[in-house]
Amino acid sequence: MGVWQDMKRARKRPDLAARVRYEVTKKDGVVREVRASPLVAPATSGSCADIPFANAGEEPDAVVIRRRAEGSAESWTPITAAAFAEQVSALAKGLIAAGLRPGGRVAVMSRTRYEWCLLDFAIWTAGGQTVPIYPTSSADQVGWILRDAEVTHVAVETAAHAETVAEAAKDLPAAPQVWQFDAEGIAELTALGAEIGDAEATARREALTPDTVATICYTSGTTGRPKGVVLTHSAMLAESGNIVELLLPVFREVTGKTPSTLLFLPLAHILGRVLQLACLSARIEIGHWPSIRPDELRPEFRTFKPTFLVGVPYLFEKIHDTGRATAEKLGRGSSFQRADTIAVRFGEAYLQRYLGTGRGPGVKLALAWALYDLLVYRRVRKELGGRVSYAISGGSPLDRRLNLFFYAAKIVIYEGYGLTETTAAATLTPPLEPRPGSVGKPVPGTSIRIADDGEVQIKGPIVFSSYWGNQSATDEVLTDGWFATGDLGSLDEDGYLTITGRKKDLIITSGGKNVSPAVLEDRLRSRPPVGQCIVVGDNRSYIAALVTLDPDAMRHWLSIRKRDRATPLAELARDEELRADIQRAVDYANEAVSRAESIRSFAVIDGEFTEENGLLTPSLKVKRHEVAKVYAAEIEALYTK
Repeated sequence: MGVWQDMKRARKRPDLAARVRYEVTKKDGVVREVRASPLVAPATSGSCADIPFANAGEEPDAVVIRRRAEGSAESWTPITAAAFAEQVSALAKGLIAAGLRPGGRVAVMSRTRYEWCLLDFAIWTAGGQTVPIYPTSSADQVGWILRDAEVTHVAVETAAHAETVAEAAKDLPAAPQVWQFDAEGIAELTALGAEIGDAEATARREALTPDTVATICYTSGTTGRPKGVVLTHSAMLAESGNIVELLLPVFREVTGKTPSTLLFLPLAHILGRVLQLACLSARIEIGHWPSIRPDELRPEFRTFKPTFLVGVPYLFEKIHDTGRATAEKLGRGSSFQRADTIAVRFGEAYLQRYLGTGRGPGVKLALAWALYDLLVYRRVRKELGGRVSYAISGGSPLDRRLNLFFYAAKIVIYEGYGLTETTAAATLTPPLEPRPGSVGKPVPGTSIRIADDGEVQIKGPIVFSSYWGNQSATDEVLTDGWFATGDLGSLDEDGYLTITGRKKDLIITSGGKNVSPAVLEDRLRSRPPVGQCIVVGDNRSYIAALVTLDPDAMRHWLSIRKRDRATPLAELARDEELRADIQRAVDYANEAVSRAESIRSFAVIDGEFTEENGLLTPSLKVKRHEVAKVYAAEIEALYTK
């Protein structure tokens, strides 16, 4: 099984296995807390800004970034450590010339691209603080962030972004200076700093300490005004350093490949930036791509050929669904279904053997796997560029069956869990101890505990220092260094965390049953043709669901049935065959819960949940209260039949 056999060999290495000590504490026989020893000592000097210059000093010719070549759909231009540091320094001097003061804040509004990365390090080198803004933000949202963070300089990607900032700045006491990537903004800034000496930029960088604020990240928020999460350089270094030390030695030993990854997560989200920081600090080659859409990513995977990926469940769901759709178009839908079933059985059996809890797959199952590896699984690997051995999934739970499917395709997916307030991942599956269905153990140096009401709490150097200018909100969630996440979860005997939902999303039926909708929604959403969904039932007699239809899945569904693609949704919503497919997805979701918690009824609703219509956050979380308001009549109809 390739990578799994290599993992088994690596596990016998004492210098790789058991490097992190986990201390488990019980209360009344139930695990309530787990602490993980650190792998990296806390920083006592310096900052994230030092990383490009340390790389240039230690290994100037090392390729740290590959940048998509302009005008080419195939080639990626290598950028060495020395070249990157030189560009960072030149841009930092431009910011100094533009009037950025130490501790000043620069907002960046752009999709994921090389310039974002370059500017982030330049802001730090100039002594500033980065304030990321999602590129889909409205003028009202941008205005709030600019005003609240007292931003003096802004970099945007497009003319449309520049117009949004101009609209947002109308009510500000002073409009910030704005540069646009697509209008030679980087060149303009660099030229501006031509008269600034290296010594001034170096002095600003060397004045930074681990306790200096690195960034203020505004939570996308499903309700209310977003809050600015203050993260220091020490928090970002602790997160990136411990994750690199946890994963990289194992991955290098197992794969024998030079690690590289294509970064497509939004850099406005802390996970993308921490991943970028970790890779640059370890001199792992990265590339940037501005879209998370699988159909746009697949060609880039084939040209960049990453060895590992960090994504969200949506990506892995779509890769799987594309395989199913391709098979059905070729008239081999039943073959893919068998391959899917075999993958789950084989992955489960192999995992049990690897963990020492079972005998592993028998001869018949192993032969079936070998057949479908030729027919299906190798095609999945090819879709991801052909060299991917590992992936990390975060943002929401990954369906266990889907995880096992990728295991059988020789791609080990590790799950993690975290928030902006924990500088991204607070837990991660240990690299030699996969446990599909959980979100792993605390990252090294971090502690997790479960409060009496089931809330997950986190403590460690990765926890944020405060909400910007909002002490009352800070005091609500931080007590003696413990951050109250608002998520519900449990710890098992080995210290693995399982997330069961959000406290504020808990549904209480009229019969007094507490239902966490997350488990149902995650499983329901993983089955086409379901797009988005919300589970409802607060103060109602039973649980129900609103379901949207995934456009790509529906085009495929109509095509293979030779139906008119212009069929109105109202007609499709009554289609017995379509409703039967959705009911199968509902049945799959219900397998994870008791009958009292199960979905009894569903409605197919028109439209989608998107950022544009205000029903999704930029990090793709459903704004439940907004959806409930917009579709109040449809919800009421579920209970008046």
